[in-house]
Amino acid sequence: IAENEAQANAFWHLRHVISIAMRPEGAQAKYDVSVPVASVPAFLKDAGEAVERAAPGARIIAFGHMGDGNIHYDVLQPEGGDRAAFDAAEGRIEEAVYDMIDRHRGSISAEHGVGLARRDDIARRKQPAEIAMMRAVKAALDPKGIMNPGKMI
Repeated sequence: IAENEAQANAFWHLRHVISIAMRPEGAQAKYDVSVPVASVPAFLKDAGEAVERAAPGARIIAFGHMGDGNIHYDVLQPEGGDRAAFDAAEGRIEEAVYDMIDRHRGSISAEHGVGLARRDDIARRKQPAEIAMMRAVKAALDPKGIMNPGKMI
């Protein structure tokens, strides 16, 4: 926790350069997830083990808003690993991460909402009543559909 403005600025700088620093590391599978705050440590442990089974040697970078349960959960190809092999494992990695999110009563979409990239995934992971509720909230807040048109949330 930052104790002054300079520390806060330094933390924000680190948060923004993490993604840039990962670029040279090769292929990545990126997830923006959320779990209840109390479940963050168990989720990180369980998801790490599940990813290791799905893609042995893959590296995990988890950062962001862990204090509120929102996590940028990025899986990088193994150091020196083959990109094609990692790309082939991406479906298994996604299932592993999503299964752990379900186990820990979380969501595959955190503070950024559900966009085009996760639309089909959320439809498979949520009950129809939950999706209807999401759409009803969006309709109530944006009855003319001018905010993020064509998107679920």
